[in-house]
Amino acid sequence: MWRLKVWVVAGALVAGTAGTAAAEPATGVAYPAGATSTRVNGWAFDTCTAPTVAQMAAWKASSPYQAVGIYIGGGNRSCAQPQLTAAWVSTVTKQGWRLIPIYLGWQATCTHRTTALKMSSSTATAATQARGSAADAVTKARALGLVGGSAIYGDMEHYDLGNATCRAAVLSYLSAWTKELHRHGYLSAVYAHQDSGARHLAEVYNSTAYARPDALWIARWDKKTALTGWPLISNSYWASGQRAKQYWGDHNETWGGVTLNIDADRFDAPVASVGFAYSTTTALSARSGPSTSHPVVATYGAGAALRVVCQTYGTKVGTTTVWNKLTSGAYVTDYYVNTPSNMTYSYPVPGCTHPYQTTTSLSRRSGPGTSYGVVGTLPSGSLAWVTCQRAGSKVGTTAVWDRLTDGSYVTDYYVATASNTTYSAPIRRC
Repeated sequence: MWRLKVWVVAGALVAGTAGTAAAEPATGVAYPAGATSTRVNGWAFDTCTAPTVAQMAAWKASSPYQAVGIYIGGGNRSCAQPQLTAAWVSTVTKQGWRLIPIYLGWQATCTHRTTALKMSSSTATAATQARGSAADAVTKARALGLVGGSAIYGDMEHYDLGNATCRAAVLSYLSAWTKELHRHGYLSAVYAHQDSGARHLAEVYNSTAYARPDALWIARWDKKTALTGWPLISNSYWASGQRAKQYWGDHNETWGGVTLNIDADRFDAPVASVGFAYSTTTALSARSGPSTSHPVVATYGAGAALRVVCQTYGTKVGTTTVWNKLTSGAYVTDYYVNTPSNMTYSYPVPGCTHPYQTTTSLSRRSGPGTSYGVVGTLPSGSLAWVTCQRAGSKVGTTAVWDRLTDGSYVTDYYVATASNTTYSAPIRRC
C-alpha cells in the first residue's frame, strides 16, 4: 500500500518588491486574503483510505494523535477515498483534527515502485509535470475546503540514490512543485525517504538553482521520534516548525474500540487550514481589519453562516479582544459569533499566521528594532511565522518588523514577504 513516507515542506520566500517573483532558494508565497497557516506540534498518523467520521471520533476521544494524513490526489494514489469529501473535512476538523494533505504525483524515473507512473528524465519536462501536479493538488485541496496557507505534501517515494540523471529530474520536479504551490498561495511540503529525496533536498538546501520547500517530512522507520539528529540533514535546515518524521510503518493500532492500519508520525510542521462553520448571534458588520476603526466591507444578519479560518487580537468589543478572520479575508468581532468562548481563542480555530522563509540567518529580538535584546535566532531558510507587522528601526530598505507567534520580532528585510520596503498584504498591522 502506498503510504506517506517522507515529505519536504519548504516555504521559500525571498525579500523582493511587491508583485515580483522572488528567486531561489526562497520563493515568495502569494497568500490570498482569506489565507492562514496552521502548525501541528505533536503526534500524527496516516492511513491509505481516510477513516469514517465515526472512526475519527473514536480515535479523537482516546488516542494521542492530533493530525491525520489524507491522500487528496495524484496519478499514483492507489486507495479509494469514499469518505474524503468537503463534508468529511468540515466534520472531522470541528472534532479537533488537523489534516495533512498528501498528493501522490509523478515518481522518480529510478523509483523502487515498479508500478508507478514515472516523471520524465528531462529536467524541463519534469518541471512541467510538477506544475501540472501542483495546480491539480490546489484544485483538489480547494474542493475539500482547504484554504490558502495550507501546506500540501508532495509524496516522493524512495528511489535509486546513485542515479545522477534521476536525481536531477527529481530536484527539478520538486523545485517547480514548490514555486507553483507558492504562486497559488499554498505552502510547499515534501514527503521523502531519508536516504534519497530528503538527502538530495538537503544537499541543495542553499542552492540558488532550486526553490526550497517549506517543510520536510522524512520516512525513517526506526521507531525513534526525534525531529533533530537526522543523518546527512543539518539541524539548521527546516529548523522552525518545518519538520516531520514517519518513524513507524504499517502496523495496527486500536483506540476507542476501532482498529486501523497506520503509519505513525511525529510532527512539528505546517498542515492544512480550513474554514470553521459558525454563525452570528446578532446582525454584524465585517471589516477590513480586526478593529472597529476599519471600514465595513460586508454585513451579516442574525444567524448568518460564517466560515472562520483563524483568530487574532484587535479592539475590544463586549468581553473580548478576539476577532475572527473569515474565508473572504474580512474580520468580525468574536463577541457576536457562536464560538465556544467570547473571551479568548476557541479551539480548534488556530491563531492567524503567515509563514515566510528567512533569506539569511536572522536574530529574533524582544521588540521591533535593533536596540532590543536578541532572544534567539532563525537559521537561513527557517519559517518566520508572522502574526503581524509594525514599524521599527530601519534595516536595509525597510522599517517594517514582523512579530512572530512567540512574541519576538525580526526585521522584514530578511524575510521573503512580498515587499522589502513596506507592509505586505494580507498580514495585518500590529
